[in-house]
Amino acid sequence: MLADSNAFSGFSVDDTKAAKTFYTEILGLKVSEENGILRLHLGGGGSVVAYPKPNHTPATFTILNFPVPDIDAAVDELTRRGVAFERYEFAEQDEKGIHRGGGPLIAWFTDPAGNVLSVLQN
Repeated sequence: MLADSNAFSGFSVDDTKAAKTFYTEILGLKVSEENGILRLHLGGGGSVVAYPKPNHTPATFTILNFPVPDIDAAVDELTRRGVAFERYEFAEQDEKGIHRGGGPLIAWFTDPAGNVLSVLQN
């Protein structure tokens, strides 16, 4: 029944202006806004919405993953743009914050609302 639906996902933020600035200026995404809701336009034609929620609580899991061909270059560029990478007890991370202890090479960071995002190597 829903197989042909143009489905999308969403997450909340506490400040759409700060989120729009972060996703456009720091991450370089195209972001549109309608009725106070942001639509993040992702590679491959997908999208996700960020909606305002006054009592927002950040997700405790990764809400959005960005595959990249070279994680070291991506982390270096994001760091240059002011992104701080998260450190987790469970992850074997190097000095850049990249987890290299099995599975995909991945590094986590947060948006201004505290939601967890990642870059991971293809």
